[in-house]
Amino acid sequence: MKNLLLLFPFLFLLLSSAVNGAHNITHILEKHPGFSTFNHYLTVTHLADEINRRQTITVLAIDNGAMNTLLDKHLTLPTLKNVLSLHVLVDYFGAKKLHQINNSTTLVSSMFQATGAAAGTSGYVNITNLKGGKVGFAAEDNDGALHSFFVKSLQEFPYYISVLQISNPISSADAEAPTAAPSAIDLISIMSKQGCKAFADILRGSKALPAFQESIDGGLTVFCPTDSAVNGFAPKYKNLTDSQKVSLLLYHGVPLYESLQMLKSGNGPMNTLATEGANKYDFTVQTEGEDVSLKTKVNTVSIIGTLIDQDPFVAYKINKVLMPRELFKASDVVDDAPAESPKPAKKKGKKGAQDSTAADAPADGPSSESDDQKAADEDSNNGVSLLHGGVRLVSAALFCVSVGFLVL
Repeated sequence: MKNLLLLFPFLFLLLSSAVNGAHNITHILEKHPGFSTFNHYLTVTHLADEINRRQTITVLAIDNGAMNTLLDKHLTLPTLKNVLSLHVLVDYFGAKKLHQINNSTTLVSSMFQATGAAAGTSGYVNITNLKGGKVGFAAEDNDGALHSFFVKSLQEFPYYISVLQISNPISSADAEAPTAAPSAIDLISIMSKQGCKAFADILRGSKALPAFQESIDGGLTVFCPTDSAVNGFAPKYKNLTDSQKVSLLLYHGVPLYESLQMLKSGNGPMNTLATEGANKYDFTVQTEGEDVSLKTKVNTVSIIGTLIDQDPFVAYKINKVLMPRELFKASDVVDDAPAESPKPAKKKGKKGAQDSTAADAPADGPSSESDDQKAADEDSNNGVSLLHGGVRLVSAALFCVSVGFLVL
């Protein structure tokens, strides 16, 4: 009996390895020496760490030759990080899914959108399903001009991570613009550009601003209410004293770096910049599926988007103003503006030379598979088989344990 019980930690580790072992972009790319330069710069820009922390992600990898064309531009490291982050999509696209894009074209958010440096929709990548099994990629701020195409799948573990080779770097003037170092982050500017201008304007002239600025380098998470939420809350804000206004603003900051994945896995109470002595000024993080909510004793708000995620600083957009119990009662709650969608609606193909090609592709995908697509699909199946094989191994081991208990 004792020996059987000792098997359980081993079985747990085996299952964890089967499910999560491939979710390490560095290890995946180490199997492909032709991508060593891309792998190196994912590491030195710390993008590898950010990729490994996230779930449901697609990495558009470029080989050493294509990376050399990018390095010839002599971009600074922070700017290079922006460009490479445009090649990391915050959604899952395996080879089969690429060829099944409806309406020929879809718009997908990249990790560049999360840096806060992307203005408007420039952090989005346009994926176009072309005739004959060809799939093109373009930055939205590049007018959707297609210069990069799907080559093959390097590794897929649905629906956690997919690593796909594309022919050339995705070109984006916005991503290649000079970038400030993390210590020089202007949180007011970031919030103003990303739909939180009303909150940024209040914070700009407040005594709470230094506390936010001083916390950035050591770790800071900010929750920014939308403009419509702040405007609807204005009458209540005006009724607060000056010190209460400062406390309310500080209540929207947490003196720790909390990525979205960390928030999802760490449900529970969280202190804020306003927490001091007997004044708790805390709230509770709650997760339901992919949705994350912040619950005070007075109201509940939802995270509806990411303004910037650049460790050690992250800022999220929320659909309501957080109301701490130290300042408000449940009866003070008023209806705020409805939650906004964090992603733009899907677009149809761009005008120009690609229109006729994209229009020829049927809604359910291309009429025939290319050799690259077939190879990519086989790679996908190999990844799924490996994952399922690990699960089957664990199941068999559990069966043996069950039989052992019956014998005893």
